[in-house]
Amino acid sequence: MTSSLDHSPFSSTFAGAGPRIGVVLSHGFTGSPHGLRDWAQALAAAGFAVRMPLLPGHGTSWQELARTRWQQWHGALDDAYLELDADCDYVFSAGLSMGGALALRIAATRPVAGVILVNPALVIDDPRAPLAGILKLVMRSTPAIANDILKEGMDEGAYPRTPVAAAHELNKMFRDTLRLLPRVTAPVLGYRSTVDHVVSHSSLAALQRGLTHAPLELVRLENSYHVATLDHDAGRIFHGSVEFIRQIVSGANPHQAAASAVPDLEVTSHEQA
Repeated sequence: MTSSLDHSPFSSTFAGAGPRIGVVLSHGFTGSPHGLRDWAQALAAAGFAVRMPLLPGHGTSWQELARTRWQQWHGALDDAYLELDADCDYVFSAGLSMGGALALRIAATRPVAGVILVNPALVIDDPRAPLAGILKLVMRSTPAIANDILKEGMDEGAYPRTPVAAAHELNKMFRDTLRLLPRVTAPVLGYRSTVDHVVSHSSLAALQRGLTHAPLELVRLENSYHVATLDHDAGRIFHGSVEFIRQIVSGANPHQAAASAVPDLEVTSHEQA
């Protein structure tokens, strides 16, 4: 259990022998590095250089998030990638939820060695989403869906409200990212909770349709909800990520890291407005 909320960025340097490996890591929409800090620390403990920025508008207030654009979120992660790329032989992109979409954008536009996703979001199922550009003029925010965590006592530190203007930006970013998915060629390891109250099966289906040139391996998480990096399966994600990275760098079959993968994943989802 994480005892305090730390929204600050995370950075570590490469340690150890062999090829220099870096991982650029992204948190999700309305969240912060707090929800992924244990994951980042596990990657750093494995000797990898890690960069996990605090995305613009996050870790402060939902009102500030309402003033940001999706290009700023992508730009912050892209800058972190370029920083690693200047010093590393291999760079991987990874992320949770919206951070998964951003990690895929990096993979579509930069030469990453591999991609690791945890409950990636690519589709907003809320029927109001197409109207967000208009609704933001009359409705500033809606109640947030936060702390979707099965493990008791955990707090991801997300905003209590979701700014409608930012949701509009998120929807635009998702549409643009779906267009880019066929450009991804690096191996992708995806972790998917069987029960996720935030991201529906539609996002997984869109990912499977879009990755026409990249191998995708899916691992079922039976004991976690959406924020799986703070849930019961967190250790499994951390260990599997390290093994996936090491196997790619060594030239082995990276999908051996996903021992419990399932080709057709049945997911139970309970969306809320």
